Amino acid sequence: MNVGNARYLKREDIPEIVPVFPLTGALLLPGGQLPLNIFEPRYLAMFDAALSGNRLIGVVQPSLTESEDQQDASRPALAPVGCIGRITSFAETGDGRYIASISGVCRVRLMEEVGAGHPYRTFKIAPFMSDLSEDDDEETVNRNELLRVFRAYLDANKLEADWESVERAGNRTLVNSLSMMSPFGPAEKQALLEAPDLKTRADTLVAITEIFLARGTNDADTILQ
Repeated sequence: MNVGNARYLKREDIPEIVPVFPLTGALLLPGGQLPLNIFEPRYLAMFDAALSGNRLIGVVQPSLTESEDQQDASRPALAPVGCIGRITSFAETGDGRYIASISGVCRVRLMEEVGAGHPYRTFKIAPFMSDLSEDDDEETVNRNELLRVFRAYLDANKLEADWESVERAGNRTLVNSLSMMSPFGPAEKQALLEAPDLKTRADTLVAITEIFLARGTNDADTILQ
């Protein structure tokens, strides 16, 4: 897996501990890019530390099993699986913020929180090593079904797509890009993240989109209830 100027090929290429950025409804997948607007002091500190080190940050959703009023806003319980990404571009805004883009490296399981005296949170992680392999499972994806549902979603919402770019995209890029761009809720995003392989992720995306279309609504709140 090449990400920016770095290569991640084996377990030794992934740190044992990473800082974590909790983001509700955010989905980062290996090979995908996630834009970030960083302004909270603790996450500015996290970003500065990452830039001076290995440039890796974990993106994880708050736990889906606890309601907002059960959560500690400063230290919410987190979903067990997230994705680490490498900072591949950033700009300073002049008003104390960073506008950045991180590129997905691999999914990780959060193992243990490590208190290191930082204002941000850090965790020991167990990476999904299959995300770093060169195995080609793109042919397992039912591309025609995926594009059929994508067209139906666009038509239902009176949206357009750059079909020339869509046709050029490989199945992995297409599945992961559509998953990250999808307007679905946190539970759906987590299901797409935790799908064990590309085929399952594509099938899950198709199933969720069909449920969404069957409801005949533009409301993209949680579907998996």
